[in-house]
Amino acid sequence: MASITLNVIVQGLLTGLVYGLMALGLSVIFGVMRVVNFAHGEFTVVGMYAAFVLFETLHVDPLLVLLPIAAAFFGIGYVLQRTLINPFIGRAEHEQFILLVGLATVLVNGLLLIFGPDARPINLPYSFDSYAVGPMFLDKIRVFAAVAAITVAAALFLFFRYTRTGTAIRACADNLTGAAVVGLDVKRLYAVTFGLGLACVGAAGTLMATIADAAPGLAQAYTLLAFTIVIIGGLGSMVGALIGGVLIGISEALAGFYIQPSMKSMFSFALLIIVLVLRPQGLMGRRL
Repeated sequence: MASITLNVIVQGLLTGLVYGLMALGLSVIFGVMRVVNFAHGEFTVVGMYAAFVLFETLHVDPLLVLLPIAAAFFGIGYVLQRTLINPFIGRAEHEQFILLVGLATVLVNGLLLIFGPDARPINLPYSFDSYAVGPMFLDKIRVFAAVAAITVAAALFLFFRYTRTGTAIRACADNLTGAAVVGLDVKRLYAVTFGLGLACVGAAGTLMATIADAAPGLAQAYTLLAFTIVIIGGLGSMVGALIGGVLIGISEALAGFYIQPSMKSMFSFALLIIVLVLRPQGLMGRRL
């Protein structure tokens, strides 16, 4: 019984790392711009469908197109922020909410129009393969997805810590007025930030397509999941997003195995409530 529990926990941890990468994009955008992306789950599902289309048409493994999809999402995010979202920076929160909810509605209905409501799976040759590690059997596809998620998250962390643009973005997050006074191009940095946030979403969507079937109906669930994760980890905390994703992944795996899959969300929200009561700022605080 102990070995079964260990297997469930490890599988949940691997899935949780992909969840964490998805939430990382939301955390980065909010941590710098103080804008809540209510279309986050919709963009995740768009990434899943992008991986599905490339697999069906070109027969390319989603792991091999992760970087191109992430780069495409960066460009979309950069242009979207410069043209549509930037005029709403500094406006009332309800106006930003209406804008992004409207964008989410357009995206999900566009997916329904193009692909229909049916789930679209990606059947890889190694979908049912596993690694035997002691008493554990690790799904090969989840191991690959988790390693890719950690790699992307580490690259983003290094970018923010050791590049001039990353340092400038963190300066904007810490003191927007001071950043503007010293001559930083805040609008461009905001566009880069939104692009990076969507690049994380595109990468996470590509990885999610390998472990879950793409369907428009997942969009709202993923948005809610991302919000839950970043609140648990701490809004604006990159490490917190990954930790929150792992905790949610493990709790969902345990609840789905020992109780029933429909109860997964209940345990995720129970964890959220516990964290809000004991540590309202999140496990890792609210710093980028």
